Amino acid sequence: MNAQRTALVIGANGGIGSEACMALRRHGWKVRALVRTAPVESAQDGVEWISGDAMRADDVLRAAEGMEVIVHAVNPPGYRGWDQLVLPMLDNTIAAARAAGARIVLPGTIYNYGPDAFPRLTEDSFQHPPTRKGEIRAEMERRLQSASANGVRVLILRCGDFFGPRAGNNWLAQGLIRAGAPIRQVSYPGDYRIGHSWAYLPDVGEVLARLLDREAGLGAFESFHFGGYWLDGHAMLDAIRRATSNPRIKAGRFPWWLARMASPFNETMRELCKMRYLWRQPIRLDDAKLRAFLGDDLYTPLEEAMGRALVGAGCMAPTPATPALHHTA
Repeated sequence: MNAQRTALVIGANGGIGSEACMALRRHGWKVRALVRTAPVESAQDGVEWISGDAMRADDVLRAAEGMEVIVHAVNPPGYRGWDQLVLPMLDNTIAAARAAGARIVLPGTIYNYGPDAFPRLTEDSFQHPPTRKGEIRAEMERRLQSASANGVRVLILRCGDFFGPRAGNNWLAQGLIRAGAPIRQVSYPGDYRIGHSWAYLPDVGEVLARLLDREAGLGAFESFHFGGYWLDGHAMLDAIRRATSNPRIKAGRFPWWLARMASPFNETMRELCKMRYLWRQPIRLDDAKLRAFLGDDLYTPLEEAMGRALVGAGCMAPTPATPALHHTA
């Protein structure tokens, strides 16, 4: 009998980290999670929770012992502290992966691309980000590619803007709608005619697990684009209306003027304003490579995904079509 595969998830309390834990468990992995604080229901989810800090090299090294995969899903909350935290945390993961002989999995974003790469992003598109946050993202990938040339296997799955039933810091729940209340208006951050890439977090976790199931077919440094849903503002508004069965939800606009006023005093708002360029042009992740590798059955139907996300955000009650999801493996 083959030994059970082992994976460490760093940042397992976050949206992508929690989905990665559950997807890997469904696929038969033994999952260990490195977090500062374990969730209340952790005793029932089949995950081995370890208290530690991704900024402490010894904590990461200890957690990674015996692991075949390290999912690096940790990010500073609310865009804060990227200059001081992001690269040191990644360096700790690289060192731990090298010691354990593990593959690093990085859930990537579109932040490391600039307008010269838009509108269609492939795995080989130029990375010329116009923001400091994007530069850090691009540097993360450079460090991972360098590590892969020295024996550390790497898998990157780049995604659009996340949303999902357990997502916290994301555009849908914190920008387009008001979490915890019935939806009366969608505050869209761009021109309603411009398309944008969205990634449903449970699908991202499932795709990561399916990719890792095919380790033998992966290169030492491998990257894929997760297409998800490509929606303009009208399609996003329509998806929210259909999920809530409320055609009267209004088409509003995100108050960028308010974010600019708050930016001198609020780091989250300041960093948010710097990323506004991502809403001024169409951006679409080309997932042809991913489909060729895994097939076409990758994404949950949009209305179902949106319904679950809105239930999770506290904007609507669970229904038979969109029941609440629980943190179980």
